[in-house]
Amino acid sequence: MSGDPGAVITSVETYALAVPLPRPLSDATARLTAWTVPVVEIRTADGRVGTGISGVHTGAELLTQVIDNHYAPVLLGAGSEDIVGAWKRLYWLTTHWIGRAGAVHMALSMVDIALWDLAAQRAGLPLWRLLGGAPDPIETYNTDGGWLNLGIDEVIRDLGALADQGWRRLKVKIGKADWRVDAARVRAVRQAVGPDLTLMCDANQRWDLHTATRMLPVLAEAGMDWFEEPVHADDVLAHQRLQTAGSVDIAAGESLYSYHAFTNFIAADALRVIQVDVTRVGGVTEWTQIARHAAAAGLRVVPHAGDMMQVHQHLAGTFLSETPPLLEFIPWTQHAFVHRSVVRDGYAHRPQEPGASTAVAATARERWQVPGVGATAAIRQARRTGRAAVAG
Repeated sequence: MSGDPGAVITSVETYALAVPLPRPLSDATARLTAWTVPVVEIRTADGRVGTGISGVHTGAELLTQVIDNHYAPVLLGAGSEDIVGAWKRLYWLTTHWIGRAGAVHMALSMVDIALWDLAAQRAGLPLWRLLGGAPDPIETYNTDGGWLNLGIDEVIRDLGALADQGWRRLKVKIGKADWRVDAARVRAVRQAVGPDLTLMCDANQRWDLHTATRMLPVLAEAGMDWFEEPVHADDVLAHQRLQTAGSVDIAAGESLYSYHAFTNFIAADALRVIQVDVTRVGGVTEWTQIARHAAAAGLRVVPHAGDMMQVHQHLAGTFLSETPPLLEFIPWTQHAFVHRSVVRDGYAHRPQEPGASTAVAATARERWQVPGVGATAAIRQARRTGRAAVAG
């Protein structure tokens, strides 16, 4: 039971939004027509609502079912201010044995984000200020112009348009079956945009070590800032060999789900860019632990934006680092939230409203809620169910 009666959790509701994209897009692993945002809303006795979110292109119902069936019964009646305690209790449920990564852990992230959203609201502060961050704008890089299904001419046009809007850092997707097609792609893009824009590339795990190694000289020649997810996400040794073999920084993290996984990569000197995603690891609580560990090792922490930057705009720059903070920007879900991100000339400006910027706009739920996904659990319902079970 909470020491603050107002902080007691009285209901847990889940649902999901399927936000349509302006145009179909693909990388080396998936073709996208919408980005799905699973949502949990945790209500407390004082009338506050904390919102936790994730970001997926499939399986939203798996995340909501974990919360509905396993996490909500533990949360109801507990104190929302006990964030670390809640994290541990949920992590060590029996679901631990089937989900130390993936959907179960992503569901934990949603709950953790919601609890931090409540904590910031209760403090009357934006989350970044509660975490000790500075108010300075944060540079972003844009991923939305270099998709793999776009032809070279279209990529060049899109990247040029983003540069005209103020972005100086842009990502190009690679990962074709024939690596030589990608070699021609990155060379053409670099020649077109000139030497002053910073480019990075992302293969989304589609190559083996041999193919990725062949690409290293090409990427160095094109001046790529980093080479993202070149091989299978769990292959520490392959990442280590690539990092040793070339001068381009190796980046990964969107497919790593825990502090322990990141620790193994860091200990092996297998990555130079740590792309820890608050929606993939166990929320704000685990994200901050990973980010501080990576920064202490002298590595760059550049979050992958499964949340489309809504939460990460609060997390960046809240820990000591030798390098300035940098955020990934993808604009797909801006209209889903009450408080949208503000980006001008490639820089994200810190939110000023209390909370984690995760509250969902009512109009978004009306337009994009996925039928049949999610549920609501409340203290009254749980007590009624418990009495019925005893009577039976």
